[in-house]
Order: sequence, then structure tokens, then C-alpha cells
Amino acid sequence: MKILLIFLTFYLISAAEKDIDVTGYSGGSVLVDSGKLWFSDSDKYMAKLPEWSVIINDMKHDKWINEGRFTLYRNSEGNLMIYIREIKTQDAGRYAIDVLQNQRIYVTVNVKEEAKVGVSTVSGSSGGRLMIKCEHPQYKTNPKYICKESDRCSERKNPGVQGEWMENGDVSLYDDTRAGVLMVFFRELKAADKGTYRCGVKVSDYTERFTEIQLSIRHDVNYPKRVTESVYPGGEVNIICRIPKEHKVHFCKEDDNHICQSISSSKVTEMSGSSERNEERVVTVSISNVSVRDAGVYWCGAETRDTHLTFISLNTQIQLNLIMAPVVRDEGESAEIICPYDSIYKSKPKSLCKGKCSIRDRNPLSETVREEKETKTGRLTLNDDITAGVFTGTITGLTAEDAGKYWCAVTLETELNYLYTHLIVIMNEELNLTKYEGDDVSIQCKHHDEDQKSFCKAHEASMCVKDGVSLETIRDDRFSFSDEGSTGVFTVNITDLREEDSGIYWCGAHVTTKVHLNVKKD
Repeated sequence: MKILLIFLTFYLISAAEKDIDVTGYSGGSVLVDSGKLWFSDSDKYMAKLPEWSVIINDMKHDKWINEGRFTLYRNSEGNLMIYIREIKTQDAGRYAIDVLQNQRIYVTVNVKEEAKVGVSTVSGSSGGRLMIKCEHPQYKTNPKYICKESDRCSERKNPGVQGEWMENGDVSLYDDTRAGVLMVFFRELKAADKGTYRCGVKVSDYTERFTEIQLSIRHDVNYPKRVTESVYPGGEVNIICRIPKEHKVHFCKEDDNHICQSISSSKVTEMSGSSERNEERVVTVSISNVSVRDAGVYWCGAETRDTHLTFISLNTQIQLNLIMAPVVRDEGESAEIICPYDSIYKSKPKSLCKGKCSIRDRNPLSETVREEKETKTGRLTLNDDITAGVFTGTITGLTAEDAGKYWCAVTLETELNYLYTHLIVIMNEELNLTKYEGDDVSIQCKHHDEDQKSFCKAHEASMCVKDGVSLETIRDDRFSFSDEGSTGVFTVNITDLREEDSGIYWCGAHVTTKVHLNVKKD
């Protein structure tokens, strides 16, 4: 049990009488300093009211008087001290101490009870997430808290309000008064979170119940695992979760406040997985018919159940991006980038970003647009149609510099940018090449990004983009690449041409040149 020491200094209110009120925890100790008093060297008398049962009655003339768990003494400054050890429930009540003839001190002792109802252990991954659900079904509306014993539970984290998520330091808390559950969510576990906690409820002014939680932190370079999945609207995505063999899988989605709560949807189907190792199993979670509402950050991990607690240790983060069909336009034309969004964000400002779009590394094309207003900057115009739940970015007079990857962002306290598309600009200059079978040919291609070099055979440029990545669709040893480094040009070499090599090729990635290759028989 916790040992609580209460040290109070009082000053004499009158020569005849003084009242002191103290509170201690069951099993702890109480020390009362009544201030500087004249203390008779005759009888030392202490009794409990109202029956005046004697606790101490002594004729000693030294400074210390001990009787069981009770002690009366004077310190070096001449103050009268009353010390009670190992407080019990029956110690609560009112006491009288004689200090001089016809002069008396009254002390009221309140005893708080702390009942430990269980001990649980849980572990989480450094950098991961952890949800603890403390259940108190018989005390649904009573104040609940969590605290760390290393600081003697001096800082008790509690929601402050009921029925609403609240931040308290490095955790978020929710007091569910309907179920009598306190939910504690560690937003990002770190080494300092390791330790022993109490998850408790205040039953009355002097009674508390708690469960002891021993939290350990794992430092595994493989966890938390972070993966990115991209899917087109209406498509399906399969997410792999690895959890301890005997545990229940937990799958949840982060909200705008980075709190990850379980999702229950007909679109989410858990598919049983195989066991790769004796201590681990693999579970696949499938999300079908994906829409813009499904884009975001998900977590999966293991859920365990104890007598009074539920632990959810999340160790795999999945960012689910939604890909819109690529926008393909010719140089000099206009392009519309259409960004659908969920209706809950209709009053939030929106922005269109090229390349990267985040709080720390943000490259917006223009000022944000809000609701029905229009924002125009240079060749870019943004319009927000809240009725349709779509905002549109229109770029006029396309150039090679406009080509690239575009993110649609909803600006909140944090930014949501899980939807993107590719703008492919076809240069006006086309290449028309005529060769004969057996010949070799070298084709020079311009590029604006070292990571986006492609040579693709297809009727349409949009067919060369799959899952958001420009593909090299040719698998033939007769085709090879050579790179001229920082010149912005790479060369495609084709040897031993054949008649079936004839067709339309797209040279480049976001900036692309149309190549007509005609191979004739000799």
C-alpha cells in the first residue's frame, strides 16, 4: 500500500483550544505539527471521542511518548507533534490531547481506503500505440483516473469531462459513463512510459479502488512497422497484420486527433491467416469498395483481456492512400484536378499540393480555398463545391514544370492528404522514326525527375501509370537504358529491331514524349 505522509503546521487559535483536520490513506502514516505550544511535563493524555477511550496516559517527563502505533513528542523547535503509523479504518474519528491543564487540542483524522483489486502486465512497442480500457461497471459515473506510482501517484490523469476525448499530457482519455470504462490511449509510446501504473476509480471521498498495471516497452527495430497501401476508388486492399498466436487481432483507424478507435464496417472483412512461427500468426484484413472516406491512417495489433482490463497494443501502421485516375493533357492545354472529400470536411479549407504535402514539408500551389469561394493564383484556380463534396484545381497553359504528382489536402489542426493523382503533360514535339528489321535505334527522352524515367509501349499515355507508379512495360533484353546524369536526358537503346516492335511509345514519365516507331521488313 502507498505510504502517504501529511505534514501540516498550525498556529494556536486560542489559549484554550485548537482544531486540526488531517487525512491519510489506509496503511499509510499521518504526521501532525500543531505548532509551538506549552507542553505540560505532567500527565500526557490522548483520547478518542466520543467515548473518550484512552490512547495515551503517561507520566514520563521526556520528549517522546509511544503507545502502539501512536506517538506524541516535541521536536527541536518546541512544536507538539502527533504521529500515527499504519493507519486503519477504525482510526478515523476525533481525538483530544491535553497539553496543559484546561488546554486541549482536537484532531480529526480521516482515513482514505485504497483497495487493489488486481495486477496486470502489458507490453508495447516503442513508437507504437497503446489503448488501456479500465472497467468499473459498478461505478459508471464515478470519477476515474490513471497515475504512475514512480511519482507516488501525485499526478492523476483524468478526463476532466465525461463522454469526450481529452488530452492530458502525453495521453488521451475518455470516460465512458454508459459502460463504466476509462479508456487511456498512449499516442506514441516511449521509454519513459515504462513503469507501474494505477487505473482506479473514486468510490467515495475516502474510498478508492484500483488495478495495478505493469507496463514494459519493447525496443524492436522491426516495430512499429509502417507500410503504405494505394488503391483506386471502388477497389479492394488487403492489409497484413502480424500478432502473437493466441491473441485477438485489433484493427482501427486514426481520427483527426490521432486517436485510433476500432472500426466496425461491412466493408472490412478479417481473413484468417497462417502461422509462420509457433509464437506468431499472420492475419489479413480486407477492405472492399474503397471510397474517399476510407483513406487515412490505420493501425493493427493484438488485443488481450484481463479480469478488469483490456489491452490493445498497436504495432503496425498502415497509411491508405486513394489514387484518382491520372490526368493526361497536351502541352499548352488546361487540366482539371478533381478532389472529392468527405462531407464532414465541407467547412474546412482545402489546398492542392505538388510533390509533397505535409505540415513540415509543404509545397502548396496556392492559397487554400474554403467552401464556395474561388481562389486564383497565377495559372491556378481553386473552386470548392460543398454540395458535391468536391474541390477542383484548374491549371491553364500547361508546361513541363506542371507535370507531376498532386495531393489533395484538407487543412485541419493537422492536414489530411491521403488522396493523390498524376498529371501527365504530353510534349508537343513528337518523334517519328522509321527503321528496318535488324537495325538498331537510340531514342533520347527528357525527364524532370531522376526517379521518374520510363519507356512504355501503349496506345494511351495513361496506360503507362499503374498504382501511382510509372511502369516500364517492356521486358526484352534487346531494350536497354543509358543515363546522361544531370543533363535531364536518358537514352533508350533497341537492338535487332523486329516488325512487331512497331507502335506508339511514351518516352518519359510525368513529362512524356510520344514516339511513333515504324519497323519495316527489309
